[in-house]
Amino acid sequence: MSDEKPPQLVDYFVVAGLTDASRPLEDETQQQRPARPSEPITDVAVIIRSQGEEVPHGFTCIETTTSGHPVDLNAGLLNNPQMFICYKRGRDKLPLIELGVHYEGKDRPKPGYTILDTTPYSRSANLNSGGPGHQRTFLVYRRAAEPQGHNALGVTDICLIMPSKGESTPHTFCRVDKNLNTSMWGPALFLCYKIAMAKANMLVYEAGLLGRYPEQDSESFPLPESVPVFCLPMGATIESWPADTKYPLPVFSTFVLTGASGDKVYGAAIQFHEAFALERLSEKQRLRLGLLSVVDRRPIGGRSVQTRKSICVLSHWPFFDVFRKFLMFIYRYSISGPHVLPLETHISHFMHNVPFPSPQRPRILVQMSPYDNLLLCQPVSSPLPLSGASFLTLLQNLGADNAVTLLVAVLTEQKLLIHSLRPDVLTSVGEALVSMIFPLRWQCPYIPLCPLALADVLSAPVPFVVGIHSSYFDLHEPPKDVIFVDLDTNNIFQSEERKLLSPRALPRRPCKVLLASLHSLSQQLHEMYNKPVEEASLEFLLTDYDLVYGRRKQLELEIRAAFLRFMACLLKGYRSFLQPIAPTPPEKSRETASLFLLQGFLKSRDRAYQKFYGQLLRTQLFTQFIEDCSFASDRYTCLEFFDSCVDKVQVELEKPEDVPLMELDDSHGSEHTVFIMPPEEPTAPDGSELPASYCYDGFPTLRPELLEPAQDLLMAQLCQARSSAPSSPAPRRTKQEMKVAQRVAQKYFGVPDMWAKCLLGHCYGLWFIYLPTHVRAAPSKVRALQLAYEVLRKMETHKVVLPDEVCYRILMQLCGQYGEPVLSVRVLLEMKRAGIVPNTITYGYYNKAVLESKWPASTQGGRLRWAKLRNVVLGAAQFRQPLRQRQRQAELQEPPAPPRPRATLQRQTTWAGRSLRDPPAAPQLVKSGSLSFPRAETTTLEAGVGQMLRALGAPEPPRVRDTAPASAEGSLSDVSFATDESERADEGGAPGGGRREAESGGTPRRGLAAKLQQLLSPGKRPSPRHAAEGHGGPRDGGGTEQRDRDLPQRRSPMDTLLHPRERPESTASESSVSLGSEFDFSETSLGSHKAAEPPGDVVQEPPAVEVLLSSCSRCQGCGSLVYDEEVMAGWTSDDSNLNTTCPFCDRTFVPFLSIEILDFQQAPSGAEDGSVPAPAAQGPVLSDRHRCLALDDTEPEPGPPPGLCNGCEERAARGPPRRQERVAFAYLSPLVLRKELESLVENEGSECLAQAALVDSHPILYWNLLWYFQRLGLPSNLPRLLLGSQHVAAPPQAQPPDAATTVGVRLLWDVLVPEPDSVPPLYVLWRFHSNVPGRLQAWQQREHPFSLAFLEAVLRHVGLSEVHKAIALFLDTPPAHGSPRHTQRSIYREILFLMLAALGREHTDIAAFDKKYKSAYAKLAGSLGKEELRRRRAQPPSSKAIDCRKSFGATLEC
Repeated sequence: MSDEKPPQLVDYFVVAGLTDASRPLEDETQQQRPARPSEPITDVAVIIRSQGEEVPHGFTCIETTTSGHPVDLNAGLLNNPQMFICYKRGRDKLPLIELGVHYEGKDRPKPGYTILDTTPYSRSANLNSGGPGHQRTFLVYRRAAEPQGHNALGVTDICLIMPSKGESTPHTFCRVDKNLNTSMWGPALFLCYKIAMAKANMLVYEAGLLGRYPEQDSESFPLPESVPVFCLPMGATIESWPADTKYPLPVFSTFVLTGASGDKVYGAAIQFHEAFALERLSEKQRLRLGLLSVVDRRPIGGRSVQTRKSICVLSHWPFFDVFRKFLMFIYRYSISGPHVLPLETHISHFMHNVPFPSPQRPRILVQMSPYDNLLLCQPVSSPLPLSGASFLTLLQNLGADNAVTLLVAVLTEQKLLIHSLRPDVLTSVGEALVSMIFPLRWQCPYIPLCPLALADVLSAPVPFVVGIHSSYFDLHEPPKDVIFVDLDTNNIFQSEERKLLSPRALPRRPCKVLLASLHSLSQQLHEMYNKPVEEASLEFLLTDYDLVYGRRKQLELEIRAAFLRFMACLLKGYRSFLQPIAPTPPEKSRETASLFLLQGFLKSRDRAYQKFYGQLLRTQLFTQFIEDCSFASDRYTCLEFFDSCVDKVQVELEKPEDVPLMELDDSHGSEHTVFIMPPEEPTAPDGSELPASYCYDGFPTLRPELLEPAQDLLMAQLCQARSSAPSSPAPRRTKQEMKVAQRVAQKYFGVPDMWAKCLLGHCYGLWFIYLPTHVRAAPSKVRALQLAYEVLRKMETHKVVLPDEVCYRILMQLCGQYGEPVLSVRVLLEMKRAGIVPNTITYGYYNKAVLESKWPASTQGGRLRWAKLRNVVLGAAQFRQPLRQRQRQAELQEPPAPPRPRATLQRQTTWAGRSLRDPPAAPQLVKSGSLSFPRAETTTLEAGVGQMLRALGAPEPPRVRDTAPASAEGSLSDVSFATDESERADEGGAPGGGRREAESGGTPRRGLAAKLQQLLSPGKRPSPRHAAEGHGGPRDGGGTEQRDRDLPQRRSPMDTLLHPRERPESTASESSVSLGSEFDFSETSLGSHKAAEPPGDVVQEPPAVEVLLSSCSRCQGCGSLVYDEEVMAGWTSDDSNLNTTCPFCDRTFVPFLSIEILDFQQAPSGAEDGSVPAPAAQGPVLSDRHRCLALDDTEPEPGPPPGLCNGCEERAARGPPRRQERVAFAYLSPLVLRKELESLVENEGSECLAQAALVDSHPILYWNLLWYFQRLGLPSNLPRLLLGSQHVAAPPQAQPPDAATTVGVRLLWDVLVPEPDSVPPLYVLWRFHSNVPGRLQAWQQREHPFSLAFLEAVLRHVGLSEVHKAIALFLDTPPAHGSPRHTQRSIYREILFLMLAALGREHTDIAAFDKKYKSAYAKLAGSLGKEELRRRRAQPPSSKAIDCRKSFGATLEC
């Protein structure tokens, strides 16, 4: 099936029958079995020879058993009456269809049965007439109700067996399990009979193709050549009937075709008879059909000639009931008439205009004629593979005990031959047999309905599951080493050559639970399923469908779940014995012994069942199962579902678990029904009806000109092709993973800290879904992958709740895609450290990455050699440092300082190599009770070098980028992830990159090299002052005086503590989130490529486009402003619910993201020099000494330049933006956003995330993704997409946006635009009173009751830990004239923002303030009451909101 089109209901319509090229299937020279009876048995009788009764005329007496032993029904009695059973054949009466034995007084007479109580001579027919004390026993029979045609089923043979003589029931015979000899003497005697079709005068030929539609093969699925053979499995026949014989009813059959790739195609066919022209027969054929006399070749009258045909539909979907109704309608249409419309119109209408059911339209009601309709329903949503299995039919025909016996046979790969006289039952049972062993897959030949032409497969020396019509045994001898399963008699026949394991060899408790469940379900099935199903009317189809078929669906599901539980118990713990492919895998890594610990798994099972497990482990079933589990395959969804079932079951229980393994998934269904009307009848030009002109003598040859193409507009709308490009399964969650994530969210919804971590886990899941797009666009794939790996490590460090393994799985898939097997191994180790057992999907992608990727050579490469050289040089420098320190102290005449702890050298252990580029983190003051996570230790070689340099007293190298100082929790910018080659490629590939490095002092790598050279040459090392004088002039032929004047002045570290932090100006896409978020990816550009990075110490130009985002939303119920962490706390665990709960009025509302886009792009000036400096050459680490020594002039800035409080900056110098726009979109929970993002990637592919059309076509997804990625400081190219959207003016002269065009993103805590009647918040008033320019000037003219003295009093109370007085002061302040009674912000929020504005973020401990405010609230609640404080919005935030702020970071801008 194609991925670009919706599923098609029917692929082909086929007509099969006798063609001129058909070859005979019965060769005259072949040795055939004895001729089968030509007539059925119509009467039975009992005679008593001791009374002188003779065998009646036309009857046959049964005098011996099957082995030749004499038969006497009363043998052993003193007065032996010598009773015998006789039977008569013929066609003068309706045939017998069943025989039985009746015990008088013990059994109730069955309806429809006739008791044979007298002999033909009017004596008692009691089979046990030895005396008055014996049980009276009679024969009973049932006759056919009405004539069924020439080939009707009936009793064709009767025999008697004596088990005491070693006799058993003959093959294909039914045994009556009641002893005919109930006396104390004599052997037990049982009656057996055979039901078959009594046929004579018949020629059998191989079926051929008579017609098909469409005539051209589909590219994805060409019509198989063997389809006609499966339509008529017993061949196309020519039969001679008596002239007055009634036509039999059509016979429905189903079959399955399996392609080379394992895809199944389902066929549904009906077989019927029609007249055959006598002139087409040769003299030899007429002789065999009995139409000519043998002696004089004279015609024999009173006979008619018939042939057997078939019509069939092929589909990828097992809608057998629907197809049966459609084919029966077509057949009845062909034998009735005349009709206005041709037969071809109805065929093409059904194939083209009936859509496939979907969740949006789960029911399709097709009205084929005024009296014929059918209901097409959506298949049951199940994680199990789709099949045509009917477990109800399996249990109904075999029973519980035989079903378990066949389960053993299939698990041990035996030769199974299923046969029945009902061809439609064969496919249902065969599919059930290969489905009950899920998750194992049958790998050997499988033909659920085997044609007579392919019967040679029964002699194959391999295991097979084959179904065949029982009449096959009338023509051929059955094989000797095959297990026969007779569905008509519910018997299993085993040969002596191949004995089957007993069900006792199965694990006892799981088998006991399985048998108990099947017996209970079989009883329910017997009570319900025996009721006849009447033809459904239109009203019945629409109103009572669920009532009638719902219970059958449920029973089918329960039977399948019983087998599923047994298989889960059987393979419990198998994942513990899977062996991951080791680094540098051997050639035989795909063998089962290399992938699975067979002996370990066998030893873990009970010794009593090791014989069965030993056979199971040697089967192809288990071998293929291990391969599917070890490598990424198309069965990942099914195997992941099975793993979840294994986790649920408990082997030691003797009853099923309370939690069902399978449930009917109706969550996505609807009651919508689509009506498909029959094709319209044409009318004459005057509007009158056309005469009925289409009448058929037999099924016609299809005429292509009458087969109309699809013209129905409804079908065009329903089956419109999707422009989908489904991505690989790695970024997607399976249905089982979605259910688990939903349960985890529901579990943690009531736990504040876990709810915050759950939301955070889904946010990281969003980023990892985006990761393939980010890696594709990254100039260095290796750096991007290692960055993602470090994100995983940080997530594990911070105990983020990951509801699934998608993060690990995506990274493993990318490692395999970009050839990084070592990193894939590290990811697997991280999973194990985190206690996560990889499921089948993740495990498969790991093995694929390890097996298919190219591993690095075992010899040491240049990177390792350079790493060793760096360690040697640094070691030598470390040893020489004490000498220089003593010399410097002697020069300064100072007492020697105590030695500082020295950092140890770190060994290079990774192939990728660690970079020396990143500088060590600047020392910081860590606030007590900070909301940030503890800082992780820097493990890179560079950090060790930085510690060495500080210990040695050498000045640290300058930073290239003017990034914000690392927070207390650290950031990933302190760690380098790239190899040497990738860095050189990145730095050399950027236009003008070399010149910028040369002009600004080079990279930190070169700075470290300069320090090392200075340490190695102490005598030649110039002082910092001389270095400044010697190298402060022109460098590389260019002057830098102007740039030196533009550099910011140095400040001491204490200066930075007295000013709030400013947004980092170096990244192309700026984000204020890095100030307090979990990670600070200042090394990686968040919005543009590396080419946009500025020189090291040069102040970058402001971004050309600036975006302001705020999640602060106004409650529609009470008008309060609800801030980000409060919105997060109010979200629910439902991934379809967009609402949050207001913390003040408890009403639900949809929060919004407010966006303001400022476009500062200007037309290019003609005076600007557009030349790009040539990149400087890149040399080794220790080269270019002159340039490296010049780096000593500049000391690193300990912090960012001073800025305004809470991120406010002066924008007057920039002038007004060229374009300004404000928009707002729904603010989605990470759970909702992830579901929508997965749907988008599923339908449109991950490529859409890299296109600028995403901003305009899916704005809600885009802005929410941008918000979360910036909130957590995760790198992405999403800001750059804004340049190509309709929100940003096109560049002048229609030029594409330059790579250096930057997009700045700022996340604000408060609203972007104040409400018209709102009171200015306290922090804004503080800025007004302090003459600090703010972002919004509209508040200056608003009336408010808060003076500067009031603000200072509030701050004074808070500073003296008297928060309750600050709250009381706020409550007692009367509102100004004309202002609203209540402010929009809570008192907590007013005081908190005022503290941030007045004291700065560095001097505000929010966690400590929360504790004080909560204590003050409890104190005031005793006097004022909680209800009053709540009404005045004075309550503190909930613990869930506080935990959300701790997890996501608290440093948004005001």
